Amino acid sequence: MVRGGPTGATVRGSDSDDARHLREWVAARRGVEGFVEPRTTVSEVTLLLVAHDGEWTRRRVPSVQWAHDFANKLGVPSYDAAVVGIPQRMRDFNSRQKKAKAPNPFSPPPPAS
Repeated sequence: MVRGGPTGATVRGSDSDDARHLREWVAARRGVEGFVEPRTTVSEVTLLLVAHDGEWTRRRVPSVQWAHDFANKLGVPSYDAAVVGIPQRMRDFNSRQKKAKAPNPFSPPPPAS
C-alpha cells in the first residue's frame, strides 16, 4: 500500500501478478499498444493495454518509466495517455460491449419455465 495524494488516500501499488497479467494479455492478442496513465489521487501509475479490436486491460505499475520499458521489452509501442489520450477503438469496444449486454426493450419476454 502507498500513502499518497493531497487527500492522504491509500492506494494499492502494483505487484508481480499485475506484471504477469499484462505479459499474458499481450501474448494472447495482436496489435497491442500501451498507454501509460499518470498517478492520480486515487490510483498509482497504470498501464492501459489496447488490442487491435479495442479490447483492453489496465493494471497498476511501479512507475511511468517501468511501464514504457515493460511495453518496449514486449515489442509494444507505448504512449503517455495524458498527451495522446485514449484510442477511439477502445471507446468503440466499450460501446459494443454495453450494447451487447443491454436488454432490448422491444424483445418479447423469455418463455415461462
